[in-house]
Amino acid sequence: MVDWSSRVQEFVDGIGASVAVVGRNEAGQLVVPACNDGFFQMTGGRRPGVRAFPIPLDTLVPNYARHEFREKLLECFESGIAQELEQAYDLKDGTHWWRMSLKPFRHTDSGSTVVEILVTGLDITSKMDLTRALEASTSRFRSVVDAAYDAIITIDQHHHITLFNRAAENLFGYSSEEMLGEPIERLLPEKYRPYHARYVQQFARSPVRSRQMDERNRVYGQHRDGSLLPVEIAISKIVVDGLIEFTAVIRDITDRVRLMDLLQKQAVTDELTGLPNRREFLGVVEHILESDDELSVFLLDIDFFKKINDSYGHDVGDEVLRILAKVGMASSRKSDVFARWGGEEFVAALPQTGADDALAIAEQLRATFEQQDFAHEWRTGNAVPFTVTIGVTTRAPGERDVNAILKRADQALYRAKQSGRNRVEAG
Repeated sequence: MVDWSSRVQEFVDGIGASVAVVGRNEAGQLVVPACNDGFFQMTGGRRPGVRAFPIPLDTLVPNYARHEFREKLLECFESGIAQELEQAYDLKDGTHWWRMSLKPFRHTDSGSTVVEILVTGLDITSKMDLTRALEASTSRFRSVVDAAYDAIITIDQHHHITLFNRAAENLFGYSSEEMLGEPIERLLPEKYRPYHARYVQQFARSPVRSRQMDERNRVYGQHRDGSLLPVEIAISKIVVDGLIEFTAVIRDITDRVRLMDLLQKQAVTDELTGLPNRREFLGVVEHILESDDELSVFLLDIDFFKKINDSYGHDVGDEVLRILAKVGMASSRKSDVFARWGGEEFVAALPQTGADDALAIAEQLRATFEQQDFAHEWRTGNAVPFTVTIGVTTRAPGERDVNAILKRADQALYRAKQSGRNRVEAG
């Protein structure tokens, strides 16, 4: 009779992996008729007095791993189908992970069929350590990304979103679940969408790895509700498995833009009246003078303004300035520029306007103030009478010098004052 157990033991001892044969004794208990040293090392090392095979399985497998191991073995016995199992074993030198393959097999001895299971174990500790390290790294990365103040969005080479952090959710009003797999163009204003793919392709071909977008022009995103979001964007690209991915870090600059717009407006606006100031007026006129279009200009001065301040106080004087600004703006055409020149002086630019029309416009404005032909509730209770004097001039053909034009208007204003005020004079 062949000593089958001895032959099996000789076979498993020659295998480098952890190997054991598991069978069942007459009482139906799980036993190990043969295993190599690797199996002892896997389950906790060689134990004295246990080399007399068969060995009860429970004496080899630690209690904390025993139940799961037994369940898989019994399932394999009952189904006859191979099973897979991953288990951790705490040994003296640390925790080791093993992937075990359970494969049932049959052999015939003395006419009887005996079913046993070949258990093969591979040490996957290094792989599991790497997996856990990767999971920890991914978890840290995700935590940092989600905790970031700025929105972070990643797209693949087809411009579909693959990462959408919490700040992006807050900024654009979409959840990550809604946006993953969606085209990035959903977050762009309608008018920019046709050009975005070309921009990304140009950046993909460029040797530049990262850049600010766009350094010169204001960039906008689009909120879920359709409103525009002024943003600052830094984009970078990396190659993943031979494919390019793009990551954008997006900062909401709504407050900054609002402040910049306010400062810009303040730089060109008179604080008291809300009219364009001298700087803005000169910029507009210089732009007009780059063409050969007709242009008339007038300078307006409030008559005896010091007397108004002295008689009624500076608050009423400021009120007169604001009234003049309001009426002057209301009387202006859309193309005209009515501005405060300084003190009680105002100035107007009338594009596409010849001398006669400019005189008529100035005369109508003068008469409006003389006749108090405007609605206003005076803080004094009674209307404060005031008049204005205006000097008008028209650009000479081909003239480019704004100072020369303004000088003629000022000279006309001076002559009008010398002639008795409350009048219009051409120059």
